[in-house]
Amino acid sequence: MSSDTAESAIAQHPNGLAAPTGAAARGGARERDSERAMAVRAVWQALWSSRLLVWAGGVGAVASFGFGPVRHAFNPPGVTRGFGAFGDLLAAPAARWDAAWYMVIAHYGYRPEFGAMTASRTAFFPLYPLGMRMLADLELAPVIAGVLLSIAALAAGLYGLHRLMSLEVARMRLRGGGELARLVVLLTAFAPMAFYFSAVYSESLYLALSVGVFWCARRGRWVTAATLGALAGATRSTGVVLMIPLALIYLYGPREDRDPDRVQSYPPPTSPGSRWLASFGHHAHSFRTVPLARARLAALLGRLRPRYRVRRDALWIVLVPVGLGLYMAHLALAGGDALAPFHAEAVWRRHFAGPYGGVWDGAKAAYEGLRQLFSLQRHHVYFPAAGGSADIGAGHNLLLFAFLLVAIPATIGVLRLLPLAYGAYTLAALALPLSYPVATQPLMSLPRFLLVLFPLNMWLAVRLVKRPKAVTRAVLIVSGLAMMFFAGEFSTWHWVA
Repeated sequence: MSSDTAESAIAQHPNGLAAPTGAAARGGARERDSERAMAVRAVWQALWSSRLLVWAGGVGAVASFGFGPVRHAFNPPGVTRGFGAFGDLLAAPAARWDAAWYMVIAHYGYRPEFGAMTASRTAFFPLYPLGMRMLADLELAPVIAGVLLSIAALAAGLYGLHRLMSLEVARMRLRGGGELARLVVLLTAFAPMAFYFSAVYSESLYLALSVGVFWCARRGRWVTAATLGALAGATRSTGVVLMIPLALIYLYGPREDRDPDRVQSYPPPTSPGSRWLASFGHHAHSFRTVPLARARLAALLGRLRPRYRVRRDALWIVLVPVGLGLYMAHLALAGGDALAPFHAEAVWRRHFAGPYGGVWDGAKAAYEGLRQLFSLQRHHVYFPAAGGSADIGAGHNLLLFAFLLVAIPATIGVLRLLPLAYGAYTLAALALPLSYPVATQPLMSLPRFLLVLFPLNMWLAVRLVKRPKAVTRAVLIVSGLAMMFFAGEFSTWHWVA
């Protein structure tokens, strides 16, 4: 906004903002209604079609190959079965592995007073099982309650993602905003690990809350954004890092609630202004003592200065850790250890390997897995820490490392394309799995951590929309088939991620 238009706006409205005319207001309302309708249609199409593939893959695998040899390996106390032959078949794509933890917590609670017997439950944060418990009180079976909660949260998350993508596309002035928003919804719903979104897992709830944090922050609704962040902190261990993008959006934007308080003071080092300054300093005696490096440093420091002044509403951001704090307080007051959620990770042999040290550990495990498979023998185990079948362990570590290899350029793309808050959030959220690897599988659960990092799909959508449509269709088809395959693996009690 120039000074002339700003003065005109101030003159038109006593509060300093131009009051929209009736026709403009009605036009804006119609546009918003149209955007909402587009989002609802895109979400509905992606939701029913992707979930149909998940259940087709899962039920088809169980019907063809049975429930698998390790059906009773982890099922306390039989919570994923007992619904009759047909009911057990339908529950297969939703109730496996960690789903048993959530169903046990929803029914029995954490019971921290029992010490080591129940300590491992605390690794699973309370908001999701609390939602299950509330639905189960309506006389719903735990599995049904979990599936309904997950699918409802997925719908909300996809809707918010569509609206958020539309907002960023308008800011970046990209063509095909509606198509981009629809594409990011499809990429999320048909991701290879997206079957977790309708399982009795917390992924879909966390996705909805984290997307809501960004959407509300972009709109300047700081109370709602901080509240959603606190709920996310009570959903997953990574929820507390949402403080970082909240603070960055508050200080640096982009924001829709008000204009920046200051503009960039220094030209970028590669801009015409900086080149002129360097040239002038090279030839003029008075600027001989100002080297180009100092000009670049000044430009960098200028960009680091916040564009928005801190006001009282910034205090809402400190509400984000409250969700985690209340969970820890509950455990302590119930006779347990307030730090149990962090100590419980030792059950899965997670350990600190230094900042992002798990990348190196994962690379070594993948390399040894490759050697194991090419050796065509099982007598010598190249990665003995994995335990169990050497070939299966090798396959898992190679698959996990493949997800990491895809995530690295995508993260770089997010940092280059989207506002700083998106890239910072992605890096911070990946710090936990990549700094605390698991001894047996250093990159364990990495695909699930990546699944909820929606900025990665936002970047991918922008990349794909510039390609021929056949490429986009191929990516979605391959991704959907992979989702069906992994849903079948999951349903037959094979460990996926």
